[in-house]
Amino acid sequence: MTLKYKSTALVALLCGILFSSCEKNIPPDPFPEEKQTVTLTGDITTDTELDPKNNYLLKGKVVVKNNATLTIPQGVTVAAEPNATAADKAALIITRGSKINVNGTSDQPVVFTSAATSKAPGDWIGILVLGKAETNGDNGKLHVSGFQSSADMEFGGSTNNDNSGSIKFLRIEYAGGLNPALEEEWALDQASGLSLNGVGSGTVLENVMIKYSNDDAFQFVGGTVDGKYLVAYNNGDDNFDFDRGYTGHLQFLISYRTVPSAVAIRANGFESLNDQAASDRTPLTRPVVSNMTIIGPREDQPLTDQSQGIYIRRSTRFSIENSIVAGYSNGGLMLCPKTRPLLTQNKGSVFKFNLVNADEPGRAYTFDNGPTGVIIVPDTEVAAWAVIAEASKFKVPSLNRNTTAADISDLKLKSLYAAEAPDFAPAEGSPALTGADFSDKDFGAFAKVSFRGAVGPSDTWASAGAWLDWK
Repeated sequence: MTLKYKSTALVALLCGILFSSCEKNIPPDPFPEEKQTVTLTGDITTDTELDPKNNYLLKGKVVVKNNATLTIPQGVTVAAEPNATAADKAALIITRGSKINVNGTSDQPVVFTSAATSKAPGDWIGILVLGKAETNGDNGKLHVSGFQSSADMEFGGSTNNDNSGSIKFLRIEYAGGLNPALEEEWALDQASGLSLNGVGSGTVLENVMIKYSNDDAFQFVGGTVDGKYLVAYNNGDDNFDFDRGYTGHLQFLISYRTVPSAVAIRANGFESLNDQAASDRTPLTRPVVSNMTIIGPREDQPLTDQSQGIYIRRSTRFSIENSIVAGYSNGGLMLCPKTRPLLTQNKGSVFKFNLVNADEPGRAYTFDNGPTGVIIVPDTEVAAWAVIAEASKFKVPSLNRNTTAADISDLKLKSLYAAEAPDFAPAEGSPALTGADFSDKDFGAFAKVSFRGAVGPSDTWASAGAWLDWK
């Protein structure tokens, strides 16, 4: 690692009279000490802790390797140097065996942002954490998409309880620099935002916000890492993206989009797939999620906008309960020929106790019946099954007991699309106040709450502290 220091001006204010009571009535120093700017570049090969007294500039690919640990104290801001060339854009990469400890707090988060005067999505790539947990790649291993294959870019293995460190109260802004406009949905899905690749369950992931990425926000590529209190806001592609054998558990997630994406073919709140070939390679991608709130753009979108609240594709399994999906016009939950039978025939997928809405009537549940993914039709059969609550010949245990909301206002969430900050908590009379259920075996380790969605009526986690910034 190379550390470069910006010169600072420091003028000491002297007491005017040598033996007078200098400790009394001392005027403020007119020239307070300026923070040094330290450039982070190259490899970090030994344990390193950043200093909150400094500002930091991330230049190029900074790689933490050799089993080193990078520790970032509360209040530290790291600004990434923008670059017009994708290959030269900045990124922080934590290799297999190394660790990152982000020790932010609610009021003093750690912030990674752009160093540009006029910040823009895609100014840099993001943070990549590579672990030793399973993926469904050959021998359980893969290489990071968007980077040349090398030992440093390898992730995965067989250590599902692997520990890549602890990430708490982190905000990431203006990442996604490898993403071309209107990217093909699989072949060019590059690392972006916070990429958790083969990260194990020994890793802590709590209170992270990602905003204005040009690509995905959270990427879970294989691995078993659990997480809670995760927020994705106005990112260019999927807010939460899962593939290549991810099997972790997540609770209290917010996917919030106020305007349609201008850079992605389909910018979903939540997208999951197993692999490019839609195979049954194991471990099967199967995120288990409770208490998620997905809110789409404020204005209704034309049906030419293919974005979905949740898109389940390419043989992935999933388990989503106690959640809210609303505000997308084209669909709330969309399945495809490979994933629909997994849900309707109870073959590994579960969708229960959720509140589902789409702006366009009749599209709360949709089906992608075209090989290119552009023929999206209402799924009346799944819509009928999804809301059945009592035993009957139509009951499908994997997908009953959901509620369809005809209009987003029927959810009675306190303050969506507010000018300053949204409030996702249920108001009086909201169907989200009750109805959560944790009886399924997948949900035994989750925090047991009565409400559906990410925020309860008295919760403050999504509104308090400087770590959340909705501007």
